[in-house]
Amino acid sequence: MNKKLYVGNLKYEITSQQLEELFAQAGQVVSATVITDKYSGRSKGFGFVEMSSDEEAQKAVEMLNGQEYEGRKLIVNEARPPKPREDFAPRG
Repeated sequence: MNKKLYVGNLKYEITSQQLEELFAQAGQVVSATVITDKYSGRSKGFGFVEMSSDEEAQKAVEMLNGQEYEGRKLIVNEARPPKPREDFAPRG
């Protein structure tokens, strides 16, 4: 089963392709996405990587969490499910 990881403290210039290549050292990467601002297109400094198994995800966390990449210490941990968004519809 695929396991999704959160990756924080990325340089703003990092691409999804570079993120995928970095995590490929730990195993098979299913997807890698750097999150960008929808208006400017600029990176928000974090992303998500989906590994093909729990074991590979754990290996990636052990290998890369706290490691320096492009001058910054990475934060790598298991992604939490998104919080449900509240509707901001007018009341009344």
